[in-house]
Amino acid sequence: MMVRRVSPRNFLWYRKPAFLLALLAALVAFVVQSGELGTADTQHRLQSTHALWTFEPPVFPQEYPEFGIHGRGGKLQSWYGIGQSLLMLPADIAGTYIERLPVFARYNGNDPSVRDIVVSYSTNIFVTVITALVCFRFLLSLGFAVDHSVAGVLAMLFATTHLHYTQNMMENNYIFLLTLTGFCYQYRWLCTGSRRALVLGSTAFGLNLLTRLTTGLDLLAGGLFVLLVLACQGVRGNDLWSRIRIYLTTAIPIYIFFGLIDRLYQFYRFGSFFSTYLGIYAQEAKQRNPALPVSYPFEKPFHTGFFGALFAPEKSIFLFDPLLILAILVAVVGWRRFTPAVKAYVLTTALLLLAYISFYARYTVWSGDFAWGDRYVSTAVESASLLAVPLLLRFRRAIGRPVWIAGIALLAISIVIQIASLAFWLPLEIYQMETLGHPTFVVGLRFENILAFAFGKMNAWGLTNAAMTQDPWDYVHITTWNVLPFLLKRSGIAPAWVVNVSLVIWYAGLAAVACTLFALLRTLGRSEKCAETSPAATLLQERGHR
Repeated sequence: MMVRRVSPRNFLWYRKPAFLLALLAALVAFVVQSGELGTADTQHRLQSTHALWTFEPPVFPQEYPEFGIHGRGGKLQSWYGIGQSLLMLPADIAGTYIERLPVFARYNGNDPSVRDIVVSYSTNIFVTVITALVCFRFLLSLGFAVDHSVAGVLAMLFATTHLHYTQNMMENNYIFLLTLTGFCYQYRWLCTGSRRALVLGSTAFGLNLLTRLTTGLDLLAGGLFVLLVLACQGVRGNDLWSRIRIYLTTAIPIYIFFGLIDRLYQFYRFGSFFSTYLGIYAQEAKQRNPALPVSYPFEKPFHTGFFGALFAPEKSIFLFDPLLILAILVAVVGWRRFTPAVKAYVLTTALLLLAYISFYARYTVWSGDFAWGDRYVSTAVESASLLAVPLLLRFRRAIGRPVWIAGIALLAISIVIQIASLAFWLPLEIYQMETLGHPTFVVGLRFENILAFAFGKMNAWGLTNAAMTQDPWDYVHITTWNVLPFLLKRSGIAPAWVVNVSLVIWYAGLAAVACTLFALLRTLGRSEKCAETSPAATLLQERGHR
């Protein structure tokens, strides 16, 4: 009897893993939003966005000296790159006009503003969906099965700090998206010879330079990844030099182009092609405070930031991203079984993480200050952790039962920690540490806060202090669950019916997340069953019995 093979490609479009992953990513990004941008940094970048197309200044006079530096003609300028500001531009234009609609005329609060809600929801959903799709494509290109690739995307969405920065819109997820896109398409060029893929990958790395200049490390990592893949594959002689020549003649002009855009933006603001906004910031800070060290803002002892990023209970990358431990464990146990491309990626991202930790080790706020974990290195941590779950699944039998159990435990711990990171606005523990002191196990304190708030024990357990109440705006935001319906209710500006409707929509979104996740797992189960009944699988089973 002839067995007809049913390929996953024959499924309806809405049952395909890629579509379900995109839908799931969109829903997750939707339900975690607070309507706020997350931090003052992003709010300042949004103001720079607004200044690009309106007559408003990039920095208001009353914000100085806490924020801003003087540029050409004494005009106050932001000290950030233009990358994230350009990303938010379409949403800012739409949000500004939506905010002016008559229906919002009576909503005169800024807690959160209609414009912020539009920008945070649309931008975060867009970045999360594209990241999920690029991640899925990259894992498939590395040779992982569909179900293992899906698991890798789900781990990235739910078990790394990517989830936290989906709610709190710093530059991190945008940088991660561009870096991952660079790796994905430059590797695709290696596999297919497509010059278009190389251009796309190089453009992604180049765009990163507009966001944060230190992403030049990611750009270099892309080149290192290409070289390591070629070396691991045993490419030598003329073929090697031909590949290198094509890579350099394609990528370098693109990098120069984006570097030039960044320098032109620098010249437009500060009248200099070669200085950086960090240098100007340091100069003005020293003028206001001559007691600052000559090396400011890189005055910290190297060991403080280096070992702090690794082991400090307030910022350790292993505490905030336990999936990194799993990545290291699987790499140690299964290294000999890895493909050349996987070996190249693991080595590259490990070196990238080491480079980021080393670069920021002496920085005056190496910890990223107001952030969940060490935000300056979190994107590199996510990159290094990306293959942890797919590799665990691929080599489940080979690595042994103890490693498998440890891996599942680390994955579960990671998911719980990332979900906990969404519960409150991130400055809560920073305010509490003013009285609790240092060092503080921040992740543990977050779980204590969740329990205390849920049972109304914040005061009884000594988790409130005077510092939390000094800024009324901050106090409102750190004393409620950090999602939009609860924030609207806590701020007391939106009408009750709006709060109730938003709460219903939020619960519906949670239900949609669960349904989509179930549909995704069901689709993978079907594809696996189809693969088992294929002629090839049947033949292999027959040979096995013989």
